[in-house]
Amino acid sequence: MEKAQEDIIINFSLRESRSVALYNDDIIGYCQYKEENNAWSITHTVVKQEFGGRGIAKRLVLAIIEEARKNNKKINPICSYAKKMMESSDEYKDVLTQ
Repeated sequence: MEKAQEDIIINFSLRESRSVALYNDDIIGYCQYKEENNAWSITHTVVKQEFGGRGIAKRLVLAIIEEARKNNKKINPICSYAKKMMESSDEYKDVLTQ
């Protein structure tokens, strides 16, 4: 059964230093960061295999970017997915540490 994009909820938690993707209240993905030198280093972006190819990883990273902008933080994308996504577009230049 195809999971509809609108059924997947992305939540951000400053306390847990991550964004999570939920489907039917189950965590199906997350994007984790840690604070270092007043910047957020994105360390992992993971989506369950059966939910791959739906843009969930991008939505998880975007949730952290949005919160970083609100909190005046820079982002150091250590995670290969976040690094490729953020460095391939000028749209995220304002939050990149480099």
